[in-house]
Amino acid sequence: MKSYVFCLWIVITLLIGLPAQAGTPLGLPPVPIPADNPQTPEKISLGDKLFHDKRFSKTGEVSCATCHDKDKAFTDRLPVSEGISGLKGTRNAPTVINAVYMKSQFWDGREPSLEAQSAQPPVNPVEMGLENHDPILQIVRTDPEYLDQFKKAFGKTGDQITMNEVKQAIAAFERTVIAGDSSFDRYQYGGVNTAMSPAAIRGLEVFRGQGRCVSCHVIEQTQALFTNNRFHNIGVSFVKMAGKEEEVVKAFLEAKRKGASVDIEVLTKKNTSELGRFAVSEAFQDLGGFKTPTLRNVDKTAPYMHDGSHKTLEDVVKFYNNGGRLEETDPLSPYLDGGIRPLNLSEKQQADLVEFLKALTSPQFAKQ
Repeated sequence: MKSYVFCLWIVITLLIGLPAQAGTPLGLPPVPIPADNPQTPEKISLGDKLFHDKRFSKTGEVSCATCHDKDKAFTDRLPVSEGISGLKGTRNAPTVINAVYMKSQFWDGREPSLEAQSAQPPVNPVEMGLENHDPILQIVRTDPEYLDQFKKAFGKTGDQITMNEVKQAIAAFERTVIAGDSSFDRYQYGGVNTAMSPAAIRGLEVFRGQGRCVSCHVIEQTQALFTNNRFHNIGVSFVKMAGKEEEVVKAFLEAKRKGASVDIEVLTKKNTSELGRFAVSEAFQDLGGFKTPTLRNVDKTAPYMHDGSHKTLEDVVKFYNNGGRLEETDPLSPYLDGGIRPLNLSEKQQADLVEFLKALTSPQFAKQ
């Protein structure tokens, strides 16, 4: 039976385009594994099943995979995600690919781990819509397949199964969703000088130089996560609530003091969503700040930014080139981070930068 489970683990990793071997892909560091949730083939297989189970939503129509579809580079390619009954939230679904390397989860970092993150969508009214986690526990404690899998993964059955095991299994599966080995990795870390096109190589120089992209989307000597795991106000959509900041902050803090869920507040109220990291830290310097996303496979995860407001990579590059606005005539947010200012890139430099970003695609997602 153990050999069967191990073979199943290999099949799963191949189906989602991930390496079955213990080593990590070129360009990535070792996967961090928490001491209290070690990886096992049984746990990963169980997490895969939980991740795709639509019964964990109020209408039986939505699973984790609805917004994080492996055939769409583990996103949904919508500006903002749609949950039960077509309800829309306020945030763009970030990819699960390499989420294991993020020091916090969600655009505002409101959860510290993959385990903690996995518990939120089922009970958000615009995502999976459950009032609490009881329906999930009812299913996993009675479904014969789940009973067998939880027994193998955790040695628990029936009422012994809690949301802790559910969260650990989903997180274990998500820790297998990693991808490197891009053209950039082969060029930068594999020593293959022809791995990137001349335009992409020029774009890398812009990325490191005049574009200053590397300041936040970090490239290190032996690896590149393309994120600094920090939060920045770059000007995206925050100007929509210009003049109403004090009102929105006050209303949010009052709701939070009364026990309102931050998860629900930011996903159901557009203006509250624009508070960004402030909703978690309540620090003024975090107002409108959002987490630096990874750029790996970015060509396959459009649209962009926390609200999905930028349709193409060309739009994103233009936005940064204009110093935090899509058009030069657009107003600037008064809360911009100091590093956001016009880049003065030529049209050719901008085009080369886009070509470099396309070179960050891993082979298993190249045809999506």
